[in-house]
Amino acid sequence: MKKAVFFAVLAAVLYALNAPLSKLLLQNVPPTMMAGFLYLGAGIGMCVMGVVRRHTAQAGKKCKLQRKDLPYTLGMIVLDIAAPIFLMIGLKRTAAANASLLNNFEIVATSLIAMVFFREKIGKRLWIAIGLITLSSILLSVEDASCFQFSVGSLFVILAGVCWGLENNCTRCLSHSDPLEIVIVKGLCSGIGSVMIGLIVGEAFPEICDILQILLLGFVAYGLSIYFYVYAQRDLGAAKTSAYYAIAPFVGVLLSFVIFREIPGLIFFIALAIMMTGTWLVNREEN
Repeated sequence: MKKAVFFAVLAAVLYALNAPLSKLLLQNVPPTMMAGFLYLGAGIGMCVMGVVRRHTAQAGKKCKLQRKDLPYTLGMIVLDIAAPIFLMIGLKRTAAANASLLNNFEIVATSLIAMVFFREKIGKRLWIAIGLITLSSILLSVEDASCFQFSVGSLFVILAGVCWGLENNCTRCLSHSDPLEIVIVKGLCSGIGSVMIGLIVGEAFPEICDILQILLLGFVAYGLSIYFYVYAQRDLGAAKTSAYYAIAPFVGVLLSFVIFREIPGLIFFIALAIMMTGTWLVNREEN
């Protein structure tokens, strides 16, 4: 169990690099292309890891994806095309720190879907945490408090969280399989799909230098992060793994402050306190 918790936390720290560094790269790269090459970086990197693994002592018998896994695999791919595109669009329209915190809405979506469809237990603390995280997300999404107008960028980030909540539960149904194979399928299929969508909608193809940087970020923030996340899900389940993963936004916020030197307003810090309380309750939840 301790090993699974370690993998979940490690996955969160690696993913935390995504929002602030993607925000930087989005200055030169359109959002759909950005999303596609991030996932391609994950897929290509994991392919290299697979080659290395086959020539080391780690190469043992691994459970492969089977025909019965096809519906969840297809769902995983489609949602992994949609979610990062929504996130990149949101990052173009909101601060990196805001987007990092709003990523925690994924906990709400993951937990509720896990309860409804997979009958995972949600205790009192987790229900309170879901309410607090939702309240914090609303505060972070308000662009003009005087007329309660929502930020379009924030809503796209929340929509990405909903997609990833669905995707987490699809991946949960595949967690018996080799995590490396899952990440390769995610990365290559979702990445190619996003790049094709980018070309169809007329986005410019990125420069080679930008592509290499995005591929590296995708390998670390998506590939390695998803790899460790899937390992953690085997023992913790979707809701619990998502709970430990919840530290990612706070690491992302710190990185955003350092990189962009943005000083948020009072509402951000109120939302941050509420989000931290909700996250603490999630991690205190006992089934």
